[in-house]
Amino acid sequence: MPPLSLSLRRMPAQAVLALALSAGAAAAQEFNDRPANARTQAPAFPGQTRAPVIQDTVALARSVVARGLVNPWGMAELPDGTWLVTERPGRMRIVSREGVLSPAVAGLPEVDARGQGGLLDVAIRADFAKDRRVWWSYAEPSGGGRNATAVATGTLSADGRRMTGVKVIFRQQPAWASTLHFGSRLVFDAEGMLFVTTGERSQSDARPQAQDPGSDLGKVLRIDPDGGPAPGNPEVAGARPGLWALGFRNVQSAAIGPDGALWTVEHGARGGDELNRVLPGRNYGWPRISYGVEYSGQPIGPGQTTRSGLEQPVYYWDPVIAPSGMAFYEGALLPEWRGSALIGGLADRSLVRLTFRDGKVTGEARYFRGEARIRDVTVARDGAVMVLTDAPNGLMIRIAPKQ
Repeated sequence: MPPLSLSLRRMPAQAVLALALSAGAAAAQEFNDRPANARTQAPAFPGQTRAPVIQDTVALARSVVARGLVNPWGMAELPDGTWLVTERPGRMRIVSREGVLSPAVAGLPEVDARGQGGLLDVAIRADFAKDRRVWWSYAEPSGGGRNATAVATGTLSADGRRMTGVKVIFRQQPAWASTLHFGSRLVFDAEGMLFVTTGERSQSDARPQAQDPGSDLGKVLRIDPDGGPAPGNPEVAGARPGLWALGFRNVQSAAIGPDGALWTVEHGARGGDELNRVLPGRNYGWPRISYGVEYSGQPIGPGQTTRSGLEQPVYYWDPVIAPSGMAFYEGALLPEWRGSALIGGLADRSLVRLTFRDGKVTGEARYFRGEARIRDVTVARDGAVMVLTDAPNGLMIRIAPKQ
């Protein structure tokens, strides 16, 4: 089969390409055969990495919902079946049910779109039809080449053309002169509070701040959707307002699991992508412990993978998948997938699925491997899996069982 980027260019916008999941899983067999970057490291417990490959028998159909998106990053389904989609250069668009892109929504603040920055995630609450409020994250310019992850909220006009009443409710402190590691997933919890993930900005002098509770770098925060810390957050000495957990490298995947907890996946360096169940007040280790190695091939920090008082990941990858976007599947269209985590793979160019038992990973599959950088994953209300591909001519794709 030709690569996704080629095959879909040859198809009408709503054309369908059917594939057997068994073929996708068979291709995924290769990922467990690749050597690790950190070959002397061992998992802390059985099943922490290289879980058995899932064997699927269901057939999938993919349809292109929309094309021509410029490096899309995040998406949220509106009650009428249309979609809000962010583009990293700074535009938010509405994708109609027919796949038509609206003009850019007016009224958004300026973004710093250098490097990994720009307009990033977008989220709405279940009561959107009542108040039309939207939340989005972005890299906010701070002057002198510095920038910071920020979160804003506003009200989308009835015609979808403009955001009004825009207010910035979170600014990562300190700002930093870097174009990397903004984190930036937004997830609402059952109490209506907003989780925000950040990165540690990558640079060697910024990296240690992931361990500093007085810095917002390398953290998971839980804030009130109108601004300020959420009630019920853990008490951590010296912490910035909103701190939920610390010790992260760059979290670009986050979702509430079937257990009600926040789950995240963060980028490692060469190896060390981590799946974590993020509990309040816990320290997830970066950069004191990590799997994988530096891009130079040297050990990360002291080269340790375990240390007292620091949390172990539920699962890790070496080599990396480069995770972005995450959803737990609870839909009706794919009953075999219920309870699975679905994660976008940028470097692995695949859709990753994990199965669980008793909080541990029991299996992994990778679909459409090598075909496109998947930036975001979510589940539509009808149970279809929706993905965004990260490219200058990015696509929104619907995945559902073949009829």
